[in-house]
Amino acid sequence: MKYIIAIIGLLVVFGLAILASNNRKQIKWKPIILMIVIQVILAALLLNTTFGLVIITGFAEVFTKLLDYAASGISFVFGGLANKGESPFFLSVLLPIVFISVLIGIFQYVKILPLIMQGIGLLLSKINGMGKLESYNAVASAIVGQSEVFITVKKQLGLLPANRLYTLCASAMSTVSMSIVGAYMTMIEPKYVVTALVINLFGGFIVSSIINPYLVKPSEDILVIQEVEKQSFFEMLGEYILDGFKVAVIVGAMLIGFVALMAGINNVFDLIFGISFQEILGYVFSPLAFIMGIPFSEIVRAGGIMATKLVTNEFVAMMDLSKMESSFSPRTLGIISVFLVSFANFSSIGIIAGAVKSLNEKQGNTVARFGLKLLYGATLVSVLSAVIVSIVL
Repeated sequence: MKYIIAIIGLLVVFGLAILASNNRKQIKWKPIILMIVIQVILAALLLNTTFGLVIITGFAEVFTKLLDYAASGISFVFGGLANKGESPFFLSVLLPIVFISVLIGIFQYVKILPLIMQGIGLLLSKINGMGKLESYNAVASAIVGQSEVFITVKKQLGLLPANRLYTLCASAMSTVSMSIVGAYMTMIEPKYVVTALVINLFGGFIVSSIINPYLVKPSEDILVIQEVEKQSFFEMLGEYILDGFKVAVIVGAMLIGFVALMAGINNVFDLIFGISFQEILGYVFSPLAFIMGIPFSEIVRAGGIMATKLVTNEFVAMMDLSKMESSFSPRTLGIISVFLVSFANFSSIGIIAGAVKSLNEKQGNTVARFGLKLLYGATLVSVLSAVIVSIVL
C-alpha cells in the first residue's frame, strides 16, 4: 500500500509543478526520472544499509564533536546563566552556529570549499541537464547558505535572465546551510537531516526542471566565481565569527516573535472557535501529509507541523515536533523530519530577495516578483523528499 501512495504522491507533486510550469513542452523528463531514481537509491542507502549507517554515524559524530568544542567557548562566556543540568535553547542550539561558521570560513580561506563546490557542481551538471552555474549554486547553497551563495556568483548575477535566476533562488530556498545543520541535529534525528540534505539537492533540480524548464546554450554555460577580497587570516576569522553570531541572534529573534505570535493566534482561535489555528492548518495540509505516506490517523497533527514550518520557520516546527514526538509512529517522525529540513517558508522570500537586491537592485526586484512561485516550488521539493523517504521507511 505504501508504494501505491508513494506513486500517487509523486504524480501529485509532478501535477502541481506542471500546473505552475512556464513551458510544459520544454520539460525534459529523462533527467527528471534519472534524478528520482538516484533519490530513491540514496535514501535507501543512507537509511537502510550498514554503509549508510556508518556514513550517518560518522557525520553525526563529527558534528557532535564540533558542538562539544563550541560548548567550551559558550560555557566560558555564558556558563553562569544555565541552571544545573539544563541549557537554554539559545546557548545549546543556536550559539554553536558561531563556531561552525568559523570552520566554514577557514575552509573557504584555504580554497578547499570552492574546489569541492565546483567539483560536485560539475558532476551534477552532467546528470541534471542544467548549466554549470545552476549546479554549482545548489551545492554552494547547501554549504555557505542561502544569502552568502549569491556573493560567490556576483559577476554573473546581473547577466542572468529571470528563468535562470529562479533556479538559483529555488536551490537556495530548498537546501539548508551547513552552519545550521548542527542545530537541526540537536532537535531531530541526524540520519534524517543528512538524508534530506542529499535528496533535497536533486529535488530542487527536479521541481525547477518542471516549473521552470529552459535550455542553456553552450556559450552561456559559463561559471564565473567572484573572487573574495583578500583578507588576512585573522580578519577572515573575525568576519565569520560575527556573521555566525548574527545568524544565531537573528534566528533567536525570529523564534521569539514567531513562537509568541503563534501562541497568541492559537489562543484567540481557541477562544472564538474552540479550535486552535494550528489545528485548522493541520486539516488544510492533511491531504499533503497523506500523499507523503503518513498514516491517516496522524495526518492532521502532521499537517499542523508542516503548516507551522511554512508560515513561521523550520525551527518552530521542529520544536513542535519534539513536543509531540511520542504521539507519532517512527515512520511518521522520519517523513516529517525530512520535510522540515529546508528553508522553504515565507520569511525566506524576503531573505533571498534582500540578498540579491543588495548585489543587484534590478535582479532583487525580479526575485521579489516571483517570490510566491519560489516558495511554491521549494515547498514541492520538501514534499517530494518526504515522498521519496516514505518509499524506503
